[in-house]
Amino acid sequence: MRRQGIREAVTDHLTENRAIYLFTTVLFLIGIIFGAIIVNSLSLTQKHDLYMYVSQFFGQVSQGDLAEPAAIFSQSFVHYAKYFGLMWILGLSMIGLPVILVLLFLKGVVVGFTVGFLVNQMGMSGFFLSFVSIMPQNFILVPAFIIVGTASISFCLKMVRQQFVKKANIPVLPQFLRYSLLVFSVGGVVTLASAFEAYISPVLMRFVINS
Repeated sequence: MRRQGIREAVTDHLTENRAIYLFTTVLFLIGIIFGAIIVNSLSLTQKHDLYMYVSQFFGQVSQGDLAEPAAIFSQSFVHYAKYFGLMWILGLSMIGLPVILVLLFLKGVVVGFTVGFLVNQMGMSGFFLSFVSIMPQNFILVPAFIIVGTASISFCLKMVRQQFVKKANIPVLPQFLRYSLLVFSVGGVVTLASAFEAYISPVLMRFVINS
């Protein structure tokens, strides 16, 4: 019965927010494309400086000179948790809607720029490096960001309707509890993504660099 209730809640959530999910997904994809375009707009000097920095980082990876995995895990976890927490807070404010959209767009830009730069400068080696260092945790994080972003936008819009549409009589507390529970549940993937980034990605990067 409990599984059926969860399944129904997920189905209702997806049905209710289908248009927002479509919008946030397209926005994120546009961010990826924009990030890849930015790579081509960089000057030769900027590309050289970035490439030197990236080469130095991968040199440290190949020699095993990175920080301890526990430190990387803590840093990644705090970073992602703050990102999710910020979107949750913005969803509670009627003026937070545009900022949520900007955060989703910027997340796409970062992914697109990073992958685009590595491929642009290093060819297939850059592709394989981006595949093992960037893509795995983002396969987890990107859907989570889209879900949390969509939930935040949806709650924000409900608050707007509650405030400005007289006929809208939406009980706030149950909506808030469902919204917070969803963000907290999805935010649990931060632990998994951070663990992968700290303990597995360096090993995979070292294998690709030294092969």
